Amino acid sequence: MKFFSLLLLFFYSGAQAQKIPADTSFSVYTTYLKEKKKRPYISIAQPLAKGNFKTKRNITYAKYPTGNLSLDVIYPKQNNKLLPAVLFVFGGGWRSGNRTQNIPLAQKMAQNGYVAITTDYRLSTHAKFPAAVYDLKNTIRWIKANAIRYHIDTTKIAIIGFSAGGQLAALVGTTNDDPEFEKEKINDHTSNVQAIIDVDGVLAFDHPESAEVSTDPNRKSVAAIWLGAELNENPALWHHASALNHADKHTVPLLFINSSTPRFHAGRDDLIAKIKPFGIYSEIHTLPDTPHPFWLFNPWFEQVSSIMLNFLDLQFKKIQIN
Repeated sequence: MKFFSLLLLFFYSGAQAQKIPADTSFSVYTTYLKEKKKRPYISIAQPLAKGNFKTKRNITYAKYPTGNLSLDVIYPKQNNKLLPAVLFVFGGGWRSGNRTQNIPLAQKMAQNGYVAITTDYRLSTHAKFPAAVYDLKNTIRWIKANAIRYHIDTTKIAIIGFSAGGQLAALVGTTNDDPEFEKEKINDHTSNVQAIIDVDGVLAFDHPESAEVSTDPNRKSVAAIWLGAELNENPALWHHASALNHADKHTVPLLFINSSTPRFHAGRDDLIAKIKPFGIYSEIHTLPDTPHPFWLFNPWFEQVSSIMLNFLDLQFKKIQIN
């Protein structure tokens, strides 16, 4: 564990360097300690010290009074053609976590011919919805503005999110060209993506399968804190923040990777039913007997990365997976 901590410090000293102190209620290590009590066989999926990739760290893409937002780019060492890009969105209840969580998966993508970007976005401690959506769309604009430098094919960009990040990824990907979410632009590039991977992120807040409403009258849910209102106070807001309510004939292909906890894919089946008449491709992979943050740990890390790569290759490289 000491090696893992030192490696993170080496790679990411400067991640989430905001003026407002970061909420550290969610971290990979504390989650590991919790989950190991139930599953003693797990281990943390660690970042690689080196590999067939290069890393550009701590690139500032936007500045706000609350602090700068930064990103990291992990890309193949040797490349002479345009490559697809994948944007990783971390989870943590819209209030905690940071972009370093996704570095091991980003490295895996780079090892397999993708340019991978991990990014900051404003958490609920810094700004309410839809600020995080604006930030992620601005990250996509940054990717397109810097496509030549990193040999990125701007017609092949996927957004991948986990938990709260999965909810955000789905919302970003189902609101291509939606003027309601096209604000605070950092440049004139579009923020459109061509594929979505949602890992245990809810698709609808105001849904029978959802558990985002607090059952304690004296305590707000993390969703209500991020959205700025309880469901009964502003149902239209909760509706607007749900990807299910934006999915239509323009929705891009989707991959869902889920734990064995049903509430983390609330609205998923309804969304798939909504886009099916338009022939839009979708996949579901539910990993049995898995905790909610399974993607952060072995023995599931390799399976998750394999599922992702199969989907991305099918969409972007037109490789048919048997």
